[in-house]
Amino acid sequence: MSVAESGPRARRVARTRAALAAAALEIVAERGFRALTVQEIADRAGVSRRTFSRYFAGREDALVEPVRDDCARINAALAARPADERPVVAYRNAVLDWLGSGAPHEARAELLRTVHAEAPAEAAYQRVIAAAEDRTAEIFADRLGADDLRPVVLAAACAGALRAAIRWWQEHPEEDGGPQESARRAFDVLAAELGGRA
Repeated sequence: MSVAESGPRARRVARTRAALAAAALEIVAERGFRALTVQEIADRAGVSRRTFSRYFAGREDALVEPVRDDCARINAALAARPADERPVVAYRNAVLDWLGSGAPHEARAELLRTVHAEAPAEAAYQRVIAAAEDRTAEIFADRLGADDLRPVVLAAACAGALRAAIRWWQEHPEEDGGPQESARRAFDVLAAELGGRA
């Protein structure tokens, strides 16, 4: 991160963005997605509607901001993994680190239930996931020294394994280990199917 990116203005931007996202989550938790409006998000965050528009294209984008943050954290952890780890192993370890970091996974699960039930929010979510997957492919391309299809395919496979793990955890809450154990098992399946070659 450069000095400019970590300076007072960047911190102010990050705080405002986080406040808007938190406001969107609070409103949805209180009254549901249908009650969510840009004006109410702005009012609750203590900014103008115009300020909101500098940060987000619409209410759905503010709502899925925590997902964007989580994806960014996973990719940052992935980029920091040792260079000798193969891509799927590195991604698995990055995900397990993130899941073990104390992130509010129950709250994220509730957010995802809301997002998947509302078409506009689902569309915003899919844009976030696609952008994160593109970034994962870039990291894999650097790691592999490859500019071909392989990093893209591996990124899609890893993102799919993570989504499957989260969905399994949500649908089987009675199983021990929570999301971390679901992720561990999902990536074990992926690694086994790839025969350790990824």
